[in-house]
Amino acid sequence: MTLTRDVPLVADQSALLFIDVQNFSAHPGGAEFKGLSKAEFDTKYGWFFSELETRVIPNMLALQTACRTAGIEVIYTTIESLTLDGRDRSLDYKITGFNVPKGSWDGKVIDQIAPQGDEIVLPKSSSSVFVSTHIDYILRNLGVKQVVMSGLLTDQCVESAVRDACDLGYLVTEVTDACLTYSQERHDNSLRTIKGYCRQVTTAELLAEIGGNTNA
Repeated sequence: MTLTRDVPLVADQSALLFIDVQNFSAHPGGAEFKGLSKAEFDTKYGWFFSELETRVIPNMLALQTACRTAGIEVIYTTIESLTLDGRDRSLDYKITGFNVPKGSWDGKVIDQIAPQGDEIVLPKSSSSVFVSTHIDYILRNLGVKQVVMSGLLTDQCVESAVRDACDLGYLVTEVTDACLTYSQERHDNSLRTIKGYCRQVTTAELLAEIGGNTNA
């Protein structure tokens, strides 16, 4: 038997995971950008939000809709502490200064791809969702063997999740144009770096695959 990462999704063994697509980091009013003047915001994050709003979020929405239609589990993780003061968050997040208080607006998934019904949302307080949540336990209970990843930032929390999921035995598909970081160079470097851990496809390629495998 030849082993490969290039395996089409089997709907009832797959999950779509959105990483940190939340008000804190994907809305101009999020706390990540608090205190910046308009000029500073535009200089530092103008490209990011242009890409996010015109290309990446529409791709995320298309993936979400297709996965729901195909019966593929849709899961979300967001940066959010289990406490108001963030005392439970990782040392790295404390050093960085990240604290999204429990139950806050910043911790909510953005409206454009808001969860529906009983879709699972996992608050995390570290870069990798596999470190600070029970996602591995949950995925195994759901019978998931293949994880599709989309989210922010490509070279940080997405990359961490890809590696950890791979090491835990999941087949990972990274949707290259449904992830984003703060520059094209950083995004492209991350995709090259992580390529050995996952299958990389575009939104259009995955939509075509899902459309042809809804009964798999």
